[in-house]
Amino acid sequence: MSRVLEGLEPERVFYYFEEISKIPRCSFHEEKISNYLAEFGRKLGLETIQDDALNVIIKKPGTPCYENRPTVILQGHMDMVCEKEESSNLDFSKDPIKLKVEGDFITADGTTLGADNGIAVAMCLALLESKDIPHPPLEVLITSNEESGMDGAKGLDPNNLKGKILINIDSEEEGTALVSCAGGERDLVTIPIEWEPSGKLEAYYIKTIGLQGGHSGMEINKGRGNANRIIARILSHVKSQFDVKLARIEGGSKANAIPRNGLALVLVDKEDEDAFLKAVKTMERHIQNELKSSEPDFSIAVEKTDEKVEKVFTEDSFNRVIAALMLIPTGVQTMSMEIEGLVESSNNMAIVKTESDKVTIESALRSSKSSLKEFISHQIETVAKLVKGTWESSSAYPAWEYKEESKIREVFKKVYREQFGKELKIEAIHAGLECGLFDEKFGGSLDMISFGPNMYGVHTPQEKLSISSVQRTYQFLLNVLKEIV
Repeated sequence: MSRVLEGLEPERVFYYFEEISKIPRCSFHEEKISNYLAEFGRKLGLETIQDDALNVIIKKPGTPCYENRPTVILQGHMDMVCEKEESSNLDFSKDPIKLKVEGDFITADGTTLGADNGIAVAMCLALLESKDIPHPPLEVLITSNEESGMDGAKGLDPNNLKGKILINIDSEEEGTALVSCAGGERDLVTIPIEWEPSGKLEAYYIKTIGLQGGHSGMEINKGRGNANRIIARILSHVKSQFDVKLARIEGGSKANAIPRNGLALVLVDKEDEDAFLKAVKTMERHIQNELKSSEPDFSIAVEKTDEKVEKVFTEDSFNRVIAALMLIPTGVQTMSMEIEGLVESSNNMAIVKTESDKVTIESALRSSKSSLKEFISHQIETVAKLVKGTWESSSAYPAWEYKEESKIREVFKKVYREQFGKELKIEAIHAGLECGLFDEKFGGSLDMISFGPNMYGVHTPQEKLSISSVQRTYQFLLNVLKEIV
């Protein structure tokens, strides 16, 4: 059977990218990809460690003339965000990602691609199997569950690694190296709800259409619509005019993705139907005007349903849920005063679920300053108390602070200048990287930098990876490895 990526260069990088695209690797379900990586290292006869957190470390000695150079840790993560279009029937638990080549880009058919961070894994595997690429001693570290809590990095035993230089291959903009990142956490608000009989009312679904979503760190500053907030605004507006009942509210699926899809199942009196539809249309126009630059394809679908709805939220439950969704901060909260254009703190109100006796609201907080992260978390906790709900925090990870001196940063800058004839951009990032946890776990002893090829639309079904950028970035990495002394 011919390969989709056959003929693309660097050939072995794209070979392994296609191979791992066949293996299920959603966050929390990395057993198969972890076993594949461990078996890969053992088949090459290399020292291989697979720990209890499913992290895999594969160690390769330096090539001739490079044996005594400093050991370099090459690091990426094995898991991917599994998002798909409603029309896609792909089962992430067993089906391979359906890769496509469109010009200079690799994409997937109706799903996330997994280039974040599969391309790092592919680069590392190509290096490990190589016999003719000069390099210093390597420790390839592929962590588990980066996308949903960084559990692999948290469970890593630092005694399994000897290197003091770490190159993280988990960035998404060629020509930019990252030297600092935000810390973060997940906050969960749980609101107990009560039900009452629905009565003889007309049932409608209100749904968001055409929102782009995106990475809740990298793209939180692009003004994209949050489906959960939009649904809440519409419900608050129509509720102020009619006796609307709420039977269900849902939105989002991943904490680190800006929610694209939101819906509410509402019931209205037959006499109010026309006015209800007009009220929703009015809000749709207002929000379209607000988002006309960032979300040109946004619209609201209102669909009448014959679905039998026997119970709805009580008035008090409805009020408390909408209050929480309107009050929990979402989007950019502060901008850095030290680094121009850098988001300092944000919150992504990511996932809303209706269950039998409660509504849950999960948020992903990020900040380069721990005090601001704590402040936003306290805001959310305060909202939870106001609506008679509960609050809990989890999956916290620290920021990676900028270091004035870095030998690997200077090597990157030198090699980039020589290879491309221009200066490498050195930046901080609002997204979370495992470097923050590594910095803490190794007591600040690691000299770290992060880079990667051009990717777009990560964490969405529109994700795509530039082929030519992979070619340049991989060669850049090989040149860097030769230069480290």
